[in-house]
Amino acid sequence: MIVPSLSQYDVAVLREDTPGLGELIHFNNAGTGLALRPVLDAVIGHLEAEASLGGYEAAAKAKASLDTFYSALAALIGSKPHEIAYIENATRAWDMAFYGIDFREGDRIVTGRAEYVSNYVAFLQMKKRKGIEIDVVEDDSDGQIDLKALRNAVTGKTRLIALTHIPTFSGLINPAEDVGEIARSRKVLYLLDACQSAGHIPLNVNSIGCDMLSGTGRKYLRGPRGTGFLYVSDRILDQLDPPFVDLQSANWLNDNTYELVPHAQRFETWERYVAGQIGLGVAVTYAIGFGMERIGNRICALGAQLRSELSALPDLTLHDKGARKGGIVTFTIAGETPIQTQQRLSSMGINVSVSTATSAQIDLPHRGLDAVVRASQHAFNTDDEIERFVKALGKSE
Repeated sequence: MIVPSLSQYDVAVLREDTPGLGELIHFNNAGTGLALRPVLDAVIGHLEAEASLGGYEAAAKAKASLDTFYSALAALIGSKPHEIAYIENATRAWDMAFYGIDFREGDRIVTGRAEYVSNYVAFLQMKKRKGIEIDVVEDDSDGQIDLKALRNAVTGKTRLIALTHIPTFSGLINPAEDVGEIARSRKVLYLLDACQSAGHIPLNVNSIGCDMLSGTGRKYLRGPRGTGFLYVSDRILDQLDPPFVDLQSANWLNDNTYELVPHAQRFETWERYVAGQIGLGVAVTYAIGFGMERIGNRICALGAQLRSELSALPDLTLHDKGARKGGIVTFTIAGETPIQTQQRLSSMGINVSVSTATSAQIDLPHRGLDAVVRASQHAFNTDDEIERFVKALGKSE
């Protein structure tokens, strides 16, 4: 069945619920999505409750809203609520899974060139600590992870396949489901970084086949900053040992023993941004209400439209890879550094970002790039904004 994109009425509702819009063109959703009014109301409302009732008392009163976070995230990614943990950001969520693996000397991690900087430096730290090895799989002719090379890279010593679904520096959408088939067939742990894909495209952990998945609240889900989540499948939960524990993640049984709680909350800490957890639950519920397939279709269509429009500009080079591409569009302009392009657009009320080689050492430098401009769209963006954006790029200082 072909799922339609959002209607113009839906887009109007999205824009009405986004108070930051107006003259501003926000093409930096891969950095932070513009906050939703319902999320702002939920977060501010809880902070006011903390101020008037007390933090503990406000949290107790908001228990139903806090629980909604788990059920909403589970519905978003096709998991069970008890397989979800609330973590303060996507990197820490990824860390809780990665550092929970009992790596031994000689174990191997297989990854691709799209891997996120924070993940890769964690690999390097584990290599220094435990003597593991890192196998980087090359891209195929389309620029996505080469599945044939991935199959060949997985050996009896491979402990983990780690994949960034959508990199921060490209429009690429990696074939996560195909990678999952390889991981399952080889009985290898599979950790998916969905920081840029949660809220961007539909996710289903069962069809993807990942054992662990990390994500953030602040980007395409348009939740509060300082919020994230981790999915850990029941089937591998007891293969991981949380890198640290507290009264949220473990029960203290007596002077000498404790036991981990029997679900993914063993990766949580008791103290948390309570208003943020409530706000992220609201943001996820909001996205589900519109339908992630419809939202994803619109975001990807806007990305394709922007690439088409930009390809006609002289002196502009697109740098997106992949057989499948999303709403992140990267480019450079001859005679102008990416920082200069960003600053020029900012002076005209247009938000974009710059991805640098220091965050993509195994990708951008291999393509001869020091940095790229990143324009990342969301479902609330419009054809008119694309037209204004393209015209702005065509203007010199």
